[in-house]
Amino acid sequence: MTVDTSTGAFEDDTVPEPVDYKAPKVKHKVKICWRNVIILTYFHIACIYGIYLALTDTKWQTFAWVALQYVISKIGITAGVHRYWTHRSYKAKLPLRIILMFFFILTFEGKLYFWVRDHRVHHKYQETDADPYNAGRGFWFAHMTWLMQSKHPEVLKKGREIDLSDLENDKLVMFQKKYYWPIAYVISLFMPTFVPWYFWNESIITAWHVAVCLRCILSYHGTWVINSFAHLYGNRPYEASIYARENETVSFISLGEGWHNYHHTFPWDYKTSELGNYGLNLTTAFIDFMAKIGWAYDLKTVPPHLVKRRALRTGDGTYKDVWGWDDKDLPLQEKKEATIVNKKD
Repeated sequence: MTVDTSTGAFEDDTVPEPVDYKAPKVKHKVKICWRNVIILTYFHIACIYGIYLALTDTKWQTFAWVALQYVISKIGITAGVHRYWTHRSYKAKLPLRIILMFFFILTFEGKLYFWVRDHRVHHKYQETDADPYNAGRGFWFAHMTWLMQSKHPEVLKKGREIDLSDLENDKLVMFQKKYYWPIAYVISLFMPTFVPWYFWNESIITAWHVAVCLRCILSYHGTWVINSFAHLYGNRPYEASIYARENETVSFISLGEGWHNYHHTFPWDYKTSELGNYGLNLTTAFIDFMAKIGWAYDLKTVPPHLVKRRALRTGDGTYKDVWGWDDKDLPLQEKKEATIVNKKD
């Protein structure tokens, strides 16, 4: 019982090729994916009851458990299936890969193989008929209704052409693909319910509706806002010809994935952003920590001069050179001790 992203409608390592957003849209007969509709409807209704229980009959330990699950779920998506498996923006040793796989399975977002396939197609053919979650078809389509209907024929066609040989040669990925269902039921549904019930005597009803249903919906929407809000609301300082935007709110919710105009311009940067702080990019902090202990290596990033050159050439004019005097992260002490020659009174 999970959202089927392979058929129902739930990358590339280079800068996306320019696409014609005014190209004629090819109409196709949409079929409702009832399985996904039923599952998502149930989880949303159960989530509402979970909110009621959270306000009336939930122990503080369960709140902490939900928060912990949310963070590691997002890390499983951001650092795992997105920055590592989809974009190969860094390399990871086996212990880290196992951790990231566990974190991703907790999200209950389906098989990693299909998630990566769809996201690579999304980057290569963004906002065209071949884009699985084309924001050009409206906010709600990009946010979640793409999961509830059949995919456009162009999505299926381009999906078959995407190179997934790296995943097919990854034994961990193929193991997850083959045994996803039993593993997901244990990690995503049973374990989150069992832990509150067994360790601090939370009721089964509360544990299920708060630690599973409410947590899943929060995690789902924490992912979906990237496809909707971050493609429709915000500025485009690096590449004005694409939909992807810079959105700080989305970055907060998704632990760093809201710097989306930068990410679609430089999809191979492990930070998915230009900014060097961790405030709105906790995922980068996680990857940097893993690099310090030797589990992550070959981290790829874009040098400042290349970022600035691209922004000045193709951005929407809102770019600011954050690596200079006006950088909000420049320590105040450095400003106080700086020597200013020929200062104007």
